[in-house]
Amino acid sequence: MKKKLLTCLVSAAMILSMASIASADVEDLPDEVVDFDYSDMQWGFIVGSFEHIFYQNVAAGIEEECDALGLDDKQYSVTDCNLEADKAINQIQNFTANKCNAIALACNDAAGCVPGINEAAGNGVAMFNFDSKAEDLTNVLSFVGTDNVEGGRLGGQELLRLSEDGDTVAIIGNPEGISTLDRENGALEVLEGEDRTVLAGYNYEGDANRAEEIMSNILVSNPEVKAVFCAGDPAATGALAAIKAAGSDCVIVGFDGNPEAKEALVDEENGKWWVSEVCQDAVGIGKGIVDQMAKYFATGEVDDQIIYIAPYIITAEDLAE
Repeated sequence: MKKKLLTCLVSAAMILSMASIASADVEDLPDEVVDFDYSDMQWGFIVGSFEHIFYQNVAAGIEEECDALGLDDKQYSVTDCNLEADKAINQIQNFTANKCNAIALACNDAAGCVPGINEAAGNGVAMFNFDSKAEDLTNVLSFVGTDNVEGGRLGGQELLRLSEDGDTVAIIGNPEGISTLDRENGALEVLEGEDRTVLAGYNYEGDANRAEEIMSNILVSNPEVKAVFCAGDPAATGALAAIKAAGSDCVIVGFDGNPEAKEALVDEENGKWWVSEVCQDAVGIGKGIVDQMAKYFATGEVDDQIIYIAPYIITAEDLAE
């Protein structure tokens, strides 16, 4: 799996060159962290889904930083939970049974993962959280992820930029995850009080096909919609298919910064619709959570319980530069 994941670093390099990085490379960490003996460490990582490029890039960051700290591939394991809380809890239990010192996971079901976190913490496992925040952080030592509320605000600002007073705009969200809910709420915050009709409250469930269905229904009932903010790139992919099929002029603001988004932005055809993207630093998130785990075991402390990495907007013009 490592070889497959590290190939994603090339596409992630474009993101890293433009992002505001909150995590440090290993050589920038304090000497006491770099020089600590990690030979007794056994760490487990649970990403959302290996089917998503974003989580492949998170995993690539995790692997790169673990390797840089000197952990061999028998000391850490990266798996996924298919975005399901029950599977995440099973993975936590498996890592606990295998005597992991620490476990870090993305909580795509913000409430559903909490019992697994609490159980492992009660068994003496140091628990960490990345990307999708748990609903209850009582037993989480540190969370590293995108400032999703700010990312949502950026998306909302793009909806305003791409529409005019009196226009209709839409948001395709996923309220089951705190990260995607924060994005939708951030966008709604910006749109509140503006002269726009806002269509929201949808749940694409992390599935591009579901997003395509939602967008198709929006276009049937509201063919005048000018722009849609999608809370994840799979939603943007589904929305693009629906918009093209309907012959609509509705434009798309995506969220993630995945390779397919950058490809769409610069594509002669798809770039007519997918015009803007809120980017997050997936590799930086992976590195960042490893850094906090390393600092905890080397010093007994973390930098903070909640650590945000700033998102940013890109367009085709940005990529051309």
